[in-house]
Amino acid sequence: QVQLAESGGGSVQSGGSLRLSCAASGPIESRKYIGYLRQAPGKEREGVAAIDRDDNIIYAEFVKGRFTISQDNDKNTLYLQMDSLKPEDTAMYYCAADRLPLGYYKSDGSYHFYSTDPKYLGQGTQVTVAP
Repeated sequence: QVQLAESGGGSVQSGGSLRLSCAASGPIESRKYIGYLRQAPGKEREGVAAIDRDDNIIYAEFVKGRFTISQDNDKNTLYLQMDSLKPEDTAMYYCAADRLPLGYYKSDGSYHFYSTDPKYLGQGTQVTVAP
């Protein structure tokens, strides 16, 4: 059974930075694809960034150039460095994992996260960005 435990959330001013961590355990083949989703109040959960065992990385358009996802060599800890934070980044951030990809490429080359949740989801950590 895969378990995911997030940490590192908090409150910052606009333009500030936070680093989220996710400790992952369980069969590594079951968490081949891992990343972060977020959900703001009154909105649907959305994909933020994802990485696979070969360190291929995907970012949602709205975080490109500001967020950086990485994982340690043993693939047991995931990181999300969030810089230049904006008030609209305020949300609950969830670590997510699955043995299948978290999204797909459309014919125009753009990447889209699946609207359904991955098989494994952490308990979430709150990120609040003040104006």
